[in-house]
Amino acid sequence: MTLKEKIKNNDYLYFMLRNKKVLFGFFVFLFFLLLGLVGPHLSKYGPLEYAGPGYMPPGKEYWLGTDIFGHDVYTQLVYGLRSSYFVGFFGGTLATIIGLFVGFLSGYKGKWVDELLMMLTNVMLVIPTLAILIIISSYLSFRGMVFESIIIGITNWPWTARAIRSLTMSIKNKEFVNLSRISSLPTGKIIIEDIASNMFSYIFMVFILQFAGAVLSAVTLDFIGLGPTKGISLGLMMQIARDWNAVQLGMWWWAIIPGLVITLLVSSLYFINTGLDEVFNPKLREM
Repeated sequence: MTLKEKIKNNDYLYFMLRNKKVLFGFFVFLFFLLLGLVGPHLSKYGPLEYAGPGYMPPGKEYWLGTDIFGHDVYTQLVYGLRSSYFVGFFGGTLATIIGLFVGFLSGYKGKWVDELLMMLTNVMLVIPTLAILIIISSYLSFRGMVFESIIIGITNWPWTARAIRSLTMSIKNKEFVNLSRISSLPTGKIIIEDIASNMFSYIFMVFILQFAGAVLSAVTLDFIGLGPTKGISLGLMMQIARDWNAVQLGMWWWAIIPGLVITLLVSSLYFINTGLDEVFNPKLREM
């Protein structure tokens, strides 16, 4: 069987490779990922190292120009991309895991377990997430990428828990789940093999949204001055550019480029999510 025939026999893969939104989103996402991984090796400077005269526009020597302090904007951008991908993956994964655990357990167990977990979830939904992030971050004397990712992860899970709970409640009374329950299989095995396996596509899309949400939350914290106390990120680049009036000074490359990259990165994730929704839902597929 040829590769083309194998792709045609796999409906999801076939429609995924034909969906323009998925292809565009993956291309942009992988481009920035590759830039974050390889880009720092193409630079002669560190992100906070003096590279040359300040106020230099993009050119042959400084690809994206320099900032007011003489730092190379390209170098800061590629290191900032690394930070964004780290926070997105770490924080998004943590939020997804917590949301899945709460949602599956609440939906499957029901009764007092459901009431208790949903009460906790509703409390987290009522309290403004950004306010929690600001309060926690402001009391930390040292803030690194790991701390920022953990804070984002433990505050972004409630909507995932509610969505997974609803899906679990609709699946748990199916015949194959009842059969596993009658067979005295462990609760964890039933949830993983019978319930989670039947919503894998949705879980994957949830992770994509959590990844995007973690990136935006990190940018928000960085921009208001509550980001990492060491290192560089895209949000910190924007915050420093704003504080030093980069736009008013005509240094558009310092202020606009990081914001444009963040916009493209997050947009690529939403393109992927929208495209995958069309792939996994036959009613939405573009024939």
